[in-house]
Amino acid sequence: MTIEKQWQTICHKDDLVKNSGVCALLANEEQIAIFQVKDDVFSVGNWDPIGQANVLYRGLIGDSKGQIYVASPLYKQRFVLNSGKCLDDETVAIKTYDTRLQNDEVQVLA
Repeated sequence: MTIEKQWQTICHKDDLVKNSGVCALLANEEQIAIFQVKDDVFSVGNWDPIGQANVLYRGLIGDSKGQIYVASPLYKQRFVLNSGKCLDDETVAIKTYDTRLQNDEVQVLA
């Protein structure tokens, strides 16, 4: 049986902090990290697969050759926000979520 993904309203855009992350729970209790960088909003799984903890929302935002990333606060691996790939270890990735602003509400497809 396939579960159909649906847009979930997570928070208001004013709850976001530019160039920083916030943590939220999806309806299935999964933690996500939401980042606003300039006018773009990205959502990724909050789980750091290397540090083995839900901490990515605390990471630092950066740019490497045009790829916006979050650096884990634990061991500093960099994860690209729109693809989830790790710039420091190609065998590791994080989950990404389609994200949109709808009537000033942040929505995630999950």
